[in-house]
Amino acid sequence: MIKSPMLKILFLLTFLVMSNLSAASELDWSTYSRLLQAYVQPGSKHHIALNVVNYQALSANKDWPKVLDGLAQFNTDQLHTRAEKIAFWINAYNILAIDMVIRHRPEQSIRDAGSIFSPVWKKDAGIVSGKMRTLHEIEHEILRPMGEPRMHAAIVCASVSCPDLKPSAYDAAHLGQQLDEQVISFLMHANKGVRIEDNTLHISKIFDWFEDDFQAQGGVLAFIHKYRNDVNTKMTITDYLDYDWSLNTSPTKKD
Repeated sequence: MIKSPMLKILFLLTFLVMSNLSAASELDWSTYSRLLQAYVQPGSKHHIALNVVNYQALSANKDWPKVLDGLAQFNTDQLHTRAEKIAFWINAYNILAIDMVIRHRPEQSIRDAGSIFSPVWKKDAGIVSGKMRTLHEIEHEILRPMGEPRMHAAIVCASVSCPDLKPSAYDAAHLGQQLDEQVISFLMHANKGVRIEDNTLHISKIFDWFEDDFQAQGGVLAFIHKYRNDVNTKMTITDYLDYDWSLNTSPTKKD
């Protein structure tokens, strides 16, 4: 038992400092979450239901540069757990994808921000932890090697057929639940995730492009079955759903 008042004070101060350091291991996503809640809303485009993003209004908000500055200045060496790292890099990918649209203002698709010879995925997207990053680097060199296939339902390349952009940030404490919810939402979407017709499956091209990432889960069918009881591993994948690369923004009069 600590009897000295001074020792008690020192103990309390040490405890508070250590608690704050522990709590500060992740970036403060509160501003980012608030902006998502304000500018990401349920909508539809090309007869597909999705969460649409009001990029124009978001770009005019004075707090958006603060989100980018936070990414640039945060030291990723502070991230210690796998969950902290996955949550951080998913948020980073989504933020930089949003900013790619804001900066380049493509009318139809995020892919229009690049070209055949310089695809958008390999263009400089923004600074994270003091280093210029590309979307390709974050997805293929950082996130995928972590062996978490649910990330494919969380990173959003600003397109209609992507999984919906979650209107709040990911965080380590809730990551498992957040990823499960994203996977279920995506797989239940008949126009984007999985559609059953005559006991055969039409599924997102994401499962074709990243098939290897699901092998540790027993394969694509086993992964889908885990989240959809009406899908079994004896079913046949007959086709992949058309992938709509249109921007996940509210439709214009041209649409």
